[in-house]
Amino acid sequence: MSTYAVTGSASGMGAASAARLRAAGHQVIGVDLRDADVVADLGTAEGRAHAVREIIRLADGRLDGVAAVAGVGPQLRDAGAVVSINYHGPVALLGGLRPALAASGAGRAVVISSNSSTTVPMIDEELVRLLLAGDEEAARARARAATAALPEEIAANSPSISAYASSKFALSRWVRATAVTPAWARASVTLNAIAPGAVVTPLMTGSTMKEEDLDADRFPTPMPLGIFGRPEDIAFWVEQFLRPEARFTTGSVLFVDGGTDAAMRPRAQPTAMTR
Repeated sequence: MSTYAVTGSASGMGAASAARLRAAGHQVIGVDLRDADVVADLGTAEGRAHAVREIIRLADGRLDGVAAVAGVGPQLRDAGAVVSINYHGPVALLGGLRPALAASGAGRAVVISSNSSTTVPMIDEELVRLLLAGDEEAARARARAATAALPEEIAANSPSISAYASSKFALSRWVRATAVTPAWARASVTLNAIAPGAVVTPLMTGSTMKEEDLDADRFPTPMPLGIFGRPEDIAFWVEQFLRPEARFTTGSVLFVDGGTDAAMRPRAQPTAMTR
């Protein structure tokens, strides 16, 4: 039996991931704002520190894997909170848990990014720079300023769309850069990201949209398979990245989006190295 920590375990993709791992016979330490083994707000430095301490305590200092699934969507009106939760939350949590992952001798970590990082043309490069530099307060201020400048028709439904896409973009960049550093790679700790597309969760539907009203053929972005994802579709890949057999995979960003990214950017990957 392995011991895993899963953030966002109370609902959506986090709940599906925790359930799948438990069904396989593993111990799962759930982390969320409620209904979890560790109740913590990953949008704050204090909450992250508390989560790290409690996870390490419950795991007796040794973790086989971490799935950083918790996140919020572009509907949240506080863009500052979006970048704190979506970027600084997983980055600080995984940084704090890295020694416990290394202690297992074959730690596995996976984070949830988003295909919005490549399919939404509102990436704020300065915000990305601030996030990767670890300047949380400046990043929060930048995100809020960008939201205030949005056209009204966008702000009405997705007030934090730029902060959301930019935070997920930065998270994917962090994964690729961090996974290959000696502190992670030479400690046999793998680090990967999953970039979901349109997955039917409370985060996607919000408080007003009903699942039966969703139509893949009328969705704003291409849906080549003609279906929406389910939390279980993401949980499947979470489990694969956390398996001991995933020893030779690190620094990867896997799109699980029904083909949306491929349809919108068919020539984006692979790209040849230039001198």
